[in-house]
Amino acid sequence: MSGLPEPTVALSEEQIAFYRKNGYLAIDQITTTEEIERTRAACDGLFTRRAGREEGMEFDLAGTDEDDTKPTLPQIMEPRNYSQALKNTQYESNAINISKQLLGNGIEQRGSHAIFKPAGYGAATPWHQDEACWNPKKNYNSISVWMPLQEATLENGCMQFIPGSHRLEVLNHHHIDHNPKVQGLELDEDQVDLSNAVACPLPSGGATIHGGRVLHYTSPNISDTPRRAFILLFHVPQPPPETRRDFYWQNKTKTFSAEKREATKT
Repeated sequence: MSGLPEPTVALSEEQIAFYRKNGYLAIDQITTTEEIERTRAACDGLFTRRAGREEGMEFDLAGTDEDDTKPTLPQIMEPRNYSQALKNTQYESNAINISKQLLGNGIEQRGSHAIFKPAGYGAATPWHQDEACWNPKKNYNSISVWMPLQEATLENGCMQFIPGSHRLEVLNHHHIDHNPKVQGLELDEDQVDLSNAVACPLPSGGATIHGGRVLHYTSPNISDTPRRAFILLFHVPQPPPETRRDFYWQNKTKTFSAEKREATKT
């Protein structure tokens, strides 16, 4: 993590307590306006050229992702591999500082991803837990720092959370629309009361922070501008689970991007 600027943001005791109680937190500023503009330009360029598509790192999170279909929720995994402008940022420095406050000094970076929700038709990201997408043979003590690259509103798809859901086990999920060719997951119905969801609109340069088991959602983008987000993930390595966990929905995945990622390993 060398080469980073000094952190300029730290959480208060009240913010830390809120996170511990609810499993998520929203803050109004994690970086500068100038850096947001640079990051947005870099991410827009990556999505325009669909960086990482050949390796299965760019895909439509909410669609079947054929090359001749218009993506409704494109995502790029590890966008920093394709743009130097996304490395050694003030955002990263502050995200690390926040992660140390919430997880402790043993943190490691787990990766990054960028999401583009097109104007007018960008798809919802259904209710889910991030950990449902991860390796069930591992335990996680992790957070995601989600930074919108413009104002995040109810109309364009700000983050929404279920307070206290970080105390749940990983619930049953399925692929969006029960289609194994779609990368994204959604929560099986009627497992939890979603009526107390809290929306977290943010100014440009703000961020939300959430744990791996917190239920969260973003609505479709019905605004006239795209909604972009750049996310950094951190964790403290944990011992493996004492009992076997079965994330059976992962075994049903038949996506083009998964096939591409598997092919790069051979």
